[in-house]
Amino acid sequence: MFQGRLFEGKIFVITGGGTGLGRSMAHYFMSLGARVVISSRKQDVLEQAARELAQETGGQVLPIPCDVRSYDQVENMLAQTISHFGLPDGLVNNAAGNFLSPTERLSHRAFDAVVDIVLKGSYNCTLAFGKKWISEKKPAVVLNIVTTYAWTGSAYVVPSACGKAGVLALTRSLAVEWAKYGIRMNAIAPGPFPTKGAWDRLFPPQLSEALKPEIRVPLKRVGHHQELANLAAYLMSDFSAYINGEVITIDGGEWLMGAGQFNWVERVATPDMWDELEKTIRAADEKRA
Repeated sequence: MFQGRLFEGKIFVITGGGTGLGRSMAHYFMSLGARVVISSRKQDVLEQAARELAQETGGQVLPIPCDVRSYDQVENMLAQTISHFGLPDGLVNNAAGNFLSPTERLSHRAFDAVVDIVLKGSYNCTLAFGKKWISEKKPAVVLNIVTTYAWTGSAYVVPSACGKAGVLALTRSLAVEWAKYGIRMNAIAPGPFPTKGAWDRLFPPQLSEALKPEIRVPLKRVGHHQELANLAAYLMSDFSAYINGEVITIDGGEWLMGAGQFNWVERVATPDMWDELEKTIRAADEKRA
């Protein structure tokens, strides 16, 4: 979408930047000249991603392990960013967690696990970075990654829907409150953009064929990572300087075909399938541990 060194001299921080869409955005930002900090909880994944990103783009990247649920760790990430690169120009709140489950099967801890990463993680980072930008009188931009069911709600992903709705409210509220400081707040609401790991976990083999997301997309395909990276780059750039408080949907028209991205699970899921899905998720968690 862009050519040349659009982000020359810019410093961006991307949470959840070591894998999936976060990594794709980091790659594109770096290819356009930005210095990028990627963060997540897994240091080995971050370091490998950083090596690959630097090799693929020739750019500068700093991996910083950080659990965004901890405000102290977020402040430490910001301090390391400033020490290594300088005060960042932008923040992408991309870290998230999600899983399919009937809500009555969830414990309060499962609910917390998703909401704390999605909502608490986003406001922790936004608050820490925003306070610093305001004190330093530095204009900046925040891009939040939400979902189309942030405004419709969706069955079977209720913790995620609650967390993303909160992030959407955060985006629109601070767009007004912090505009006077030169801080813009926008969001992207992606539809299906398959990512290795997160997407495989959301749609394990026994359900993936029956729940093909392409079926619900008028364009009859899923999104390509570069398409989302193009939009993210635009919203982080000065080309979008008059866009503030906006949430842009990029889903091939999916949500218009029926509110609630996962409501349709009802048509194909049986109690036995939920039991198998739960076993798959637990096995994957134990393997990662």
